[in-house]
Amino acid sequence: MSKLKIAIQKSGRLSEKSIALLEECGLKFPNGGGKLITESSNFPVEILFLRDDDIPQYVEQNVAHIGIIGENVFLESEKKITIVEKLNFSACRLSLAVPKETDYEGLTFFNNKKVATSYPNILGNYFRENGINATVEVISGSVEIAPGIGLADGICDIVSSGSTLLSNGLKEVETVLKSQAVLVSNQNLDEEIQSVLNKLLFRIRSVQKARENKYILLNTPNNQLEKIIGILPGMNSPTILPLAKEGWSSLHSVISEEKFWDIIDELKEAGAEGILVVPIEKMIL
Repeated sequence: MSKLKIAIQKSGRLSEKSIALLEECGLKFPNGGGKLITESSNFPVEILFLRDDDIPQYVEQNVAHIGIIGENVFLESEKKITIVEKLNFSACRLSLAVPKETDYEGLTFFNNKKVATSYPNILGNYFRENGINATVEVISGSVEIAPGIGLADGICDIVSSGSTLLSNGLKEVETVLKSQAVLVSNQNLDEEIQSVLNKLLFRIRSVQKARENKYILLNTPNNQLEKIIGILPGMNSPTILPLAKEGWSSLHSVISEEKFWDIIDELKEAGAEGILVVPIEKMIL
């Protein structure tokens, strides 16, 4: 069977989370240890460790069939590749920022101003879409210092917590793009490689679904069963097992963690007791 070649960032948080995802999908492979390529011992996959900015080109040229990159890298590259799955980790945002003492009253502030960024394509498109006539100064690193040295009136850069902006005397004023890790693919995979990718996607989606949901167990008086079932959103009809205590049952179901916190008080008021919420390792639908 042909091997699916997947490119991931060679170091950093995105690399660590990408490797963790593949391991959760059951793939076994040697720890990188400085290697630029490794193979899974139990799945037809080769992993290429590359600079994140190079991954879109490698995928477009079919050197790697798929890659894991930030959505910001995908959009900035403007390569002919396709997002096949959003991965729900490494969330960040691409934002505009100005010196904290600036009297900022809206996006029109940037008309006839200079803005430094490592993302000229994304920012240029954003300004055009919003009718802003600004000069985009392209720099590859240390974007935050640009206003302080007189290179630009503001910047556009990746923001996670915002602490780097604050430490450089800047304040965030507009969100240009919300980004997360995405799985991208070459647009012309052959049938055999596509089949392997489909198998990997099945595993990824099972892991993703498990992360979003929890297994819930609770005890309920039988005379409150229907009410509690009505409160509790689940996949399908919940499993109900009789308890040794007469007139009581154990109810088992699956629920999204977010919804659980919205309804916990309702469950308790309806008579639910001994509520357990348990992580799910994999979830096959």
